[in-house]
Amino acid sequence: MTRIFSGVKPTGHLTLGNYLGAVRQWVAAEQEPDEALFCVVDLHALTVEHDPARVRRLSRQAATLLLAAGLTPEKCTLFVQSHVDEHARLSYLLECTASDGELRRMVQYKEKVAKAEASGEGVRLSLLTYPVLMAADILAYRTSEVPVGEDQRQHVELTRDLAVRFNQRYGYTFTVPKATHPVVAARVMDLQDPTSKMGKSGDTGPGVVFILDEPEAVRKKVMRAVTDSGDGGVVYDRAARPGVANLLDILAACTGGDPAALADGYTGYGALKRDVADAVVELLRPVRVRHAELAADPGTVEAVLRAGAGRARAIARPVVDEAYRAIGLLEP
Repeated sequence: MTRIFSGVKPTGHLTLGNYLGAVRQWVAAEQEPDEALFCVVDLHALTVEHDPARVRRLSRQAATLLLAAGLTPEKCTLFVQSHVDEHARLSYLLECTASDGELRRMVQYKEKVAKAEASGEGVRLSLLTYPVLMAADILAYRTSEVPVGEDQRQHVELTRDLAVRFNQRYGYTFTVPKATHPVVAARVMDLQDPTSKMGKSGDTGPGVVFILDEPEAVRKKVMRAVTDSGDGGVVYDRAARPGVANLLDILAACTGGDPAALADGYTGYGALKRDVADAVVELLRPVRVRHAELAADPGTVEAVLRAGAGRARAIARPVVDEAYRAIGLLEP
């Protein structure tokens, strides 16, 4: 059986980067495997300072957007992480399998610690151990494929390492998963800082296009996107021309073209930006319309999440119970 699992963290409004790098891929992927599970990973949102009401609001919004983007409950399982206890149960067993050193080597952990310390904030222990919870999210379902953005590759590699280590120590329990990535726009960059990922956490600046942005807001942000100094024209070169390359990646992802080939059709930045803006607006338009319909009927979304949690629990509980027995714990 081919089973995929992926999740989205409700730490901010979902962006164009989330849509191109993950959500749209999920919608395509649900047509292919024997089983697909998608999760709003709300426990991960607790690793940093947060407003409880905002986490709840963003969790509901994320689930609504996933349905608006095209996920269908008849073809996949959509649920909220905290609604299935097996995630937290398995996470502790994997903490007993992981080492302190390999967690501290996680690139995202080091980056977030540096940012927190620079701003005088404390660092929660859960920020260190969150890749283990992510591993539990995946392994609880004997997942075979994990569609994620490029920035999550290291975490999936840790998941693979923990699965292999647990299986070797305690007997075969977990499927060893692999990460899958979209070919184009796996990592959409900030329009104002094309060397940084377009992130949803704590950023409402002009470099971030949100899925629910109004069309005029989208156009304004794209038209003000940073391009690159010099008069070398429109050339696809990620290293030397990151701003232009980012726009070409976005256009290619929206239209199904090749970014390098698309560059040949432009002699100036203005026309490129206008085409990118048009493509993004049209890509997001049906998602915004469907989101408005679903948001007006919250009972439908809640029913989907309840049913999804029930299906997820039925899959995960036997796997986690088996892991408890394998590691040496008495059955209740």
